Amino acid sequence: MPVTTTSVSESLRSGSRLVTIGIGAIVAILAVVGTLLVLTLPDANAFNARVERIFVENDNLTAQPVVKLLEILAQSGTAFGDTLTSYRMVIFVLLVFAAAMLVAALVFLVMLVGLNRRMAQIERSGIEVSSLVISREENKVYLNTMGFKLTDAMMETLAVLAEARMDDDILTGVEIEAVISGKAEGDCEEAAGATRIKRLRDGLGNQMVSELLVKNIARRGYVLAIDKSVIEVV
Repeated sequence: MPVTTTSVSESLRSGSRLVTIGIGAIVAILAVVGTLLVLTLPDANAFNARVERIFVENDNLTAQPVVKLLEILAQSGTAFGDTLTSYRMVIFVLLVFAAAMLVAALVFLVMLVGLNRRMAQIERSGIEVSSLVISREENKVYLNTMGFKLTDAMMETLAVLAEARMDDDILTGVEIEAVISGKAEGDCEEAAGATRIKRLRDGLGNQMVSELLVKNIARRGYVLAIDKSVIEVV
């Protein structure tokens, strides 16, 4: 049963490299920007040093209003220095927070890449089914250790697909509808069979399981993607 598959290992590896390079570039840019911000902030004592220089260079500043003004300027310089210190602390906290967010994003991206790799492996290999038992009396299908309760219509669809798989046949939607309804193929529509397949997949519940179990081969039809030797109808 030829099935067209696309190789994803190279794309996953290139995606991982791009994620690593991207995170490294962001961290580098963040570090450069933070360093520039810290270095470009003026010295916290620059204002006080300038006021002290005015006192030293001007011995004639003895008037009380002038002295009071310089004292006010010195107090303003102290407040300015405290503000710059708090700015540096805020920048440091923001950088730590940004780094933590990037690390968390990197962890989630690595987990996502790993999950995609596992999903790709499942998609390439399909579901490993060791037993598929169709119980008409119970209206249930047992897939390995999982049991699914189905309606009569879903059981008919699954039984038709199972019989076709045992005969190495691939059925179109028209053929599925014709077998189940008993009508001639010319009186059936592809959409009716496709609707039966959709309902069967909905009945199986797990989207990944149903999509991989009931394969749709382009321009050929539908088939159970399992070994025919594991199928049993009771």
